[in-house]
Amino acid sequence: MATENLPELVIRQVTPEITIFSRPFARFSILPFGGRSTAVRLSTGDVWVLASTPLTHDTKAAIDRLGPVKWIMAGDAVHHMFLGQFKAEYPEAKVIGVQALIQKKKAEGIELDGAYGADPADTNYGFEDEISACYFSGFANKDVAWFHTASKTLIVADLLFNLPGTEQYSKSKSSAKVPIFGKLDPWGSVHKRFVWGEGKDKAAMARDARTVLGWAPERIIMCHGDVIETDATKAWASAYSKYLE
Repeated sequence: MATENLPELVIRQVTPEITIFSRPFARFSILPFGGRSTAVRLSTGDVWVLASTPLTHDTKAAIDRLGPVKWIMAGDAVHHMFLGQFKAEYPEAKVIGVQALIQKKKAEGIELDGAYGADPADTNYGFEDEISACYFSGFANKDVAWFHTASKTLIVADLLFNLPGTEQYSKSKSSAKVPIFGKLDPWGSVHKRFVWGEGKDKAAMARDARTVLGWAPERIIMCHGDVIETDATKAWASAYSKYLE
């Protein structure tokens, strides 16, 4: 169920269809990655949510203004902590994750209604006319990339970072600066090495990186870091340059 509001949460309407929910989050209590959920209203009026932050009362109010939630999405094998919270509040919504989450969530009493990697590759969950999906089977965290066609927006969890996350830390007294490196963005060598190292199947990664590049996104909303509002396709091409050579 919905929880108490977080004073450091930033709620922003990115487009008329998309609202994001950004907050501070430190990985290992050290690295200021930030966290973000994203809600998208489709032309049907139904709402698709990448649930990666707590469902606070103000988060729920903002989502409910968009419309009824029909899909609750897990970004990958590690972005799943708040699925149960969202499902409890939106019991009619379908929960979609990845294969690695099936047993983990079942043990918590949550049955996934679909899972990338377990379901046939051509499975449609009902939003594909407006949001395309690409399951990165070769990525360590088994991430999914989604593309909202109408707004030309790419939505990802760990496939792309753009740190420091100044928006996510804009209401926090903590610093958004990444220790040692200062930043982790698609144009830097650190990010290139990161996605190369996380790619466990290089051929699959190259295939899927090209799929996303072919979508030609104009905006990228990631779970960790500032939203990329311009040159999004160039940012993706830079981050995945080793796979696109």
